[in-house]
Amino acid sequence: MERIEKSVEVDCPVRAVYNQWTQFEEFPEFMDGVKEVKQLDDRRVHWHAEIWGKDKEWDAEITEQVPDSVISWRSVSGDAPNAGTVRFEPLSSDRTRVRLAMEYEPQGAAEKAGDALGVMSARVSHTMSQFKKYIERRGAPPGGWRGEIHDGETGTGAGGTRAADSRIGMTGSESADIGTAGRDSPATPGRGRFSS
Repeated sequence: MERIEKSVEVDCPVRAVYNQWTQFEEFPEFMDGVKEVKQLDDRRVHWHAEIWGKDKEWDAEITEQVPDSVISWRSVSGDAPNAGTVRFEPLSSDRTRVRLAMEYEPQGAAEKAGDALGVMSARVSHTMSQFKKYIERRGAPPGGWRGEIHDGETGTGAGGTRAADSRIGMTGSESADIGTAGRDSPATPGRGRFSS
């Protein structure tokens, strides 16, 4: 597996940044190559993307999620093996560092050649930059799932309950250290999440 680590500082509070990241179905808005993300349930997300010029689909499972802190994932099916962790670090009341560490397995000669040229690293860097622009331009998202996931099991977040229509999902690596959180607004279902 190949590993990529990127970070970006966003001029928004950690809660807003985390909530936006949990809106998985909005990922195509700022993630190049991602065609569609479908939230299957609190822990699973289906991805459809173009990677290395090929149409690929896979399911990802969130293995760890803690509101305003961390989300970890891993792919569980499909033809784009990947895993990762996104960490959210408040730098001040209105500034947040987002750190992404992910692993992926290039498939075939073209993907391996592109990887050797740093194509995937550049794509992830661009995605982080686009996420920053997306949330800074948009402002606070309509809500975010504020529940928790530990060792792949869904629970409730501190001081919160799990909404029946709350959803979340993602894929990634770094010792499967991603978490899921409960939604701020139970009326707003979770959307898409990130993966490549």
